[in-house]
Amino acid sequence: MTTAKFILFALSALVALGGALGTVAARRPLRAAMSLLIHIIALAALYLTLSAHLLAAVQLLVYAGAVVVLFVFVIMLIGPGAEPPHRQRAVVSRTLSLTLMTIVTTTLAFSISDVAADWVTAPAAFGTVEGVGNALYKEALVPFEIVSITLLVAIVGAVAIARRSTKREIAAKRGREAGAAEQAA
Repeated sequence: MTTAKFILFALSALVALGGALGTVAARRPLRAAMSLLIHIIALAALYLTLSAHLLAAVQLLVYAGAVVVLFVFVIMLIGPGAEPPHRQRAVVSRTLSLTLMTIVTTTLAFSISDVAADWVTAPAAFGTVEGVGNALYKEALVPFEIVSITLLVAIVGAVAIARRSTKREIAAKRGREAGAAEQAA
């Protein structure tokens, strides 16, 4: 690894850690989303240091361009009047989360340190746009289409839930309720 790549790696790692801590520690949801965006951009830079250019581009397009925007839309839809969690529950949940994170990190660190596998050279097209395209659209076409249809249904459902009733729909509902009240009487 060259000195320039190492400096980019170190800076990106520090920014990624800062963004991750900002995401978890932020009290306001919008600030947490912006910290998540910073973290995602830093991860893309880390992918660049690994010469995974396609993965860096996908990281920026999918996560920074779509997921964070979706989070911001949900935050704006819920609004600032959302109830914050109770203080006692927050302390308990943070303590449990920290304990679980420590257990998982320790387990992973010890299991990875014992791995003594030989390095395998990757095929020539591994990680390239052509290789990923062939794997995605030839070998995994059906799962890819199932995921895209599922995401489309989720988006349509979210829009249907979030949309407000029109004046005509409200009037029709009141008319049905009045008709039902007359029949009951």
